[in-house]
Amino acid sequence: MRRQYLEYMSEIPIDCSKCGNQACWSASPQDGPIFCPTKTCEDSVRAAIHLYQEDPETRNMAIAAGRTEGRSYMKWTRVEDTIDFARNMGYKKLGIATCIGLMAEDRILQKILIAKGFEVVSICCKCGSIPKEEIGLLDNEKAKPGTFEPMCNPVAQAKILEKAGTELNILLGLCVGHDALFTKYSGVPVTTLVAKDRITCHNPNAVLHGTSFYYKKLLSP
Repeated sequence: MRRQYLEYMSEIPIDCSKCGNQACWSASPQDGPIFCPTKTCEDSVRAAIHLYQEDPETRNMAIAAGRTEGRSYMKWTRVEDTIDFARNMGYKKLGIATCIGLMAEDRILQKILIAKGFEVVSICCKCGSIPKEEIGLLDNEKAKPGTFEPMCNPVAQAKILEKAGTELNILLGLCVGHDALFTKYSGVPVTTLVAKDRITCHNPNAVLHGTSFYYKKLLSP
């Protein structure tokens, strides 16, 4: 019976956006809707708890993140959160994977991190200067057809930072997809400081707040 129950629950679609009471925030998660993953994905929850308790790196990161959240809640910026988390983890050498369009911000971030006692390695997204045509992009698919356009190179960014021996890598404005590739190939944990959004000055949350008017078009099929 238990196995049949778990199989039945696992077939229920997961969609936390449709939850009306966020019971997982309370001490009574059983009060959540039938599709609550706390109920339908017990095996995944148990597997996660096992990792938090038994895997040293996962446990240390979870504790460090929780401590940073506890100290910083509604008081610190994300820059300060990043510094505190890195200190909690005992990291000494940090990597910055930066977009070429955010080099000014990269220099400021380096100054801040160095002032806080970290060693910093920064690598730009255009490293290698590889023409986009080399990986199969057509000229008319480039941002500016008819010109030399080097590809963003997140895989090289990750490998160069790994070679440099960084312990935590910070994403500074990498494009959508390039950030995913960097995270895939990074040999150490990755945290995002700036999410690329050229139109909103790198504040993608503005779009979610603006769908009632300015970005209403995004809700159309």
